[in-house]
Amino acid sequence: MQHSIPLITTIAAAFGLALVLGFGAVRLGLPALVGYLLAGVLIGPGTPGFVADMAIASELAEIGVMLLMFGVGLHFSLQDLLSVRRIALPGAVVQMLVATALGAGMALWWGWSPAAAIVFGLSLSVASTVVLLKALESQGILESVNGRIAVGWLVVEDLAMVIALVLLPPLAGMLSGDAAATSANNTASMWAELGVTLLKVAAFVALMLVVGRRAFPWLLWQVTRTGSRELFTLCVVAAAVTIAYGSSHLFGVSFALGAFFAGMVLRESQFSHRAAEETLPLRDAFAVLFFVSVGMLFDPSVLVDAPLQVLAVVAIIVVGKSLAAGALVLLLRYPLNTALTVSASLAQIGEFSFILAGLGLSLKVLPPEGQSLILAGALISIALNPLVFSATGPALRWIRQHSELARRLDRSDDPLAELPTSTDARYLKNQVVVVGYGRVGQGIAAALKARGIPFVIAEENREIVEQLRGQGQAAVLGNATEPATLIQAHIAQARLLVVATPETLEVRRMIETARTLNPQVDVVVRSHNVEEAALLEREGDCTVFVGENELVRAMTQHVLVQVGGAGGGH
Repeated sequence: MQHSIPLITTIAAAFGLALVLGFGAVRLGLPALVGYLLAGVLIGPGTPGFVADMAIASELAEIGVMLLMFGVGLHFSLQDLLSVRRIALPGAVVQMLVATALGAGMALWWGWSPAAAIVFGLSLSVASTVVLLKALESQGILESVNGRIAVGWLVVEDLAMVIALVLLPPLAGMLSGDAAATSANNTASMWAELGVTLLKVAAFVALMLVVGRRAFPWLLWQVTRTGSRELFTLCVVAAAVTIAYGSSHLFGVSFALGAFFAGMVLRESQFSHRAAEETLPLRDAFAVLFFVSVGMLFDPSVLVDAPLQVLAVVAIIVVGKSLAAGALVLLLRYPLNTALTVSASLAQIGEFSFILAGLGLSLKVLPPEGQSLILAGALISIALNPLVFSATGPALRWIRQHSELARRLDRSDDPLAELPTSTDARYLKNQVVVVGYGRVGQGIAAALKARGIPFVIAEENREIVEQLRGQGQAAVLGNATEPATLIQAHIAQARLLVVATPETLEVRRMIETARTLNPQVDVVVRSHNVEEAALLEREGDCTVFVGENELVRAMTQHVLVQVGGAGGGH
């Protein structure tokens, strides 16, 4: 063909090479995304041979970010976001300050200017949402308490970076010592710009929550009534992309945040689960393009020119940030497994780091080697992140086995980790133990409460347990895979265990622990697919419910039948 076809060429090269190298990585026991990153390096300008169109690859990657964040929003309600605010908000802010200080301190030691040091440190402080989502999905914990905390943490980081990108241009002159930039007029202009940005973000969030959560589910219902599958998929994708674009163009919000809120409002529709399923192949395909585009930005020569600096950057990202985040989670009195999950989630950097580095370079604040080091740190930390995540389980077991302090921190003297001595006796015998207080758990709990059936909630989210205790509900803080948590919920005397969390691997351990403490207890479990359900029923001798839309009603009805839900005579 005579005419140029850069879009088709870029997609063909990216997908083809990603398939070959991704397959090779998996055969070697490495995560597939390592192969995707290497594919990007090979078709990028840093290596000889064919060079793909970087502008096109970058735009395709942005679509991938939109679709992934939209998918998260479909499973993440406003209530989920608010339920983790007391850990996500202070945690993200303090962790970003610590990581920025570490990066800036190292840059100053290298002899960089204060402005360059701050931009460099801030670029190392924010993790990639796309990488996090892929890691949480691969571990099967995206919808868990720890997954919600990690996602909420990164939403706060994204909002902070939106503000940082607005403030950097006016601050660049002040930090570089430009007298004209430090004038009163420029300072006033900077604060005015910040105020306008905050108002725009607030207006966007209010619009989505007040108008969007009514309008978009209604639109999806109208399209569903046509019976056309392709129109349904088109409606979902159009909503994700157009809302993300509109939020960026009109309100100055990032594509990722816009798409996230689009998913949150569409979650109000009864077809949200179908929307998530039908867009999954598209999300996976564009996620591959994201990782390829990251690899294209990388210049391998930096590994030869500045190997010690690259190692220092990776150490800050993977070790420094993780330790700071883990310590903060423990200080906020969350369990060790939450600290390790959040630490692993933040042990990488991504899209916002690239944007900030590019802006710093264009403003002549960040030296070119700064951008190269940030990209090197991103590539290596992204490649290592699946390995870091896979190490959290063994690390948790090893720490608990060898550290008395860790065991005390996990349970310690936390008053929420055990039922108060004043708890009514009816909650201690023949009660229902409900594990997880998400959408499913709340529905079951409401039905039990309406019929006067006593139940105890076991939940990992500290804020939810505090709220339940304030309402007079018997609730205990902890992971139900741990015997101590189920003992505090008095599982030994319970008549029924209801596992309302979607984490299949942990569910098996919960059932084993419960049956050890009470061999006669009946178990009811939720699951996300038929294969998992069949496996759980065979291995756990329990009743499993699968699905989304009718799950709460069917599972609740079964629980009520099991406990004789006509009344509260217990």
